[in-house]
Amino acid sequence: MRVLFIGDVYGKPGRRIVQEKVHTLLQEHRVDFCVANVENAAAGFGITPEIAEEFLRSEIDLLTSGNHIWDKRAIIPYIAEQPRLLRPQNYPPSSPGTGTFIGDSRCGVRLGIINLQGRVYMPATDCPFAVGSAAVERIRKETKVILVDFHAEATSEKQAFAWYVDGQVSAVVGTHTHVQTADERILPNGTAFITDLGMTGPYDSVIGSIPDFALERFIRQMPSRLEPASGNPRLCGALIDIDESTGRATSIVRINLACSG
Repeated sequence: MRVLFIGDVYGKPGRRIVQEKVHTLLQEHRVDFCVANVENAAAGFGITPEIAEEFLRSEIDLLTSGNHIWDKRAIIPYIAEQPRLLRPQNYPPSSPGTGTFIGDSRCGVRLGIINLQGRVYMPATDCPFAVGSAAVERIRKETKVILVDFHAEATSEKQAFAWYVDGQVSAVVGTHTHVQTADERILPNGTAFITDLGMTGPYDSVIGSIPDFALERFIRQMPSRLEPASGNPRLCGALIDIDESTGRATSIVRINLACSG
């Protein structure tokens, strides 16, 4: 089976290129399941119920997130009722929603998705290694096909987690830094890995924001509200092939597509 995993969708430019490209990608590459990280979809900070529904109507099967999931308060009651929008599993159990999903792909293969958040240079959460391991053990009772969105700042933490679960999950993909890495590979025991999928949004920017606003912070050390940029929107992510009988990945290929308009 084949999974398309889309990197952090940022603001309106990111949403627009998702609408433009996803249907064609699914058809051309015969994708069986599509996942997108959407925690920055609402003007760069958080996501609203309306935007989440827009994604789900555009043939994306599951939405993952990270540390910005609560930025729009309207998402709190929505995520409590919508199992196709995940928050990190290592948030407190009393938090609304869930960080795991089990469901069927278009080809009928059952798969599981786990959303985790790192702890290095990130808000305090439970241990992603312990929580992730428990989630993997639970999901493997139903399927060997398991993918993890590891939302984290430190490349070392993402890489360490991938080695920790090598052979237990089909893929670990990093999100959060908005910069696509060129280290996609299959680890020795069959887990596909990439440190960061990259951003789906405006690349003429500072990780999605208008450069002048970001420079105000870096050069003058002055508070400045970050606003989404608009130039050079790109869709970034990865296509992952998985042997459904073993759960082992057989291929991972980066994608980085420009907007046609």
